[in-house]
Amino acid sequence: METIKVLILMGSATDKPIIEKAEDVLELFGVPFKTLVRSAHRTPEATVQAVNDAEAAGCQVFICAAGMAAHLAGVVCSKTVKPVIGLPVASGPMNGQDALFSTVMMPPGLPVATVAINGGKNAGLLAVQMLAQNDLRLSDMLRADREAQRDAILAG
Repeated sequence: METIKVLILMGSATDKPIIEKAEDVLELFGVPFKTLVRSAHRTPEATVQAVNDAEAAGCQVFICAAGMAAHLAGVVCSKTVKPVIGLPVASGPMNGQDALFSTVMMPPGLPVATVAINGGKNAGLLAVQMLAQNDLRLSDMLRADREAQRDAILAG
């Protein structure tokens, strides 16, 4: 069984351009991950199986991207005690606002960290930050990344 640290779930294959930003971050930091298409509504059993399989493979963080009703992060949160990052995707008539509200408004006792609508890069970085709590290499890389951002801005 392959070892993964982050499982990325997206509610639809059309979410891939948003997910790629998270994948790029995880690749940059050398974090092993896996990406699957799973739907809270259309494939609930397969979603739960993906969570179970990921935990058996060493997964420490879940990123869940979904638009509209966006219940994917909540379903995953209900099946694990590992951190779950909700990534609302702009879609439908509300352009992602419905996804943001349904992701961020979890009931007490079931927290989901939520990034901005289409915030794939920040979802990836947040996952790395969570993993860096117990990984000095990642912590050092994050510090270097922040310094590079600072230097780029100061260089004008």
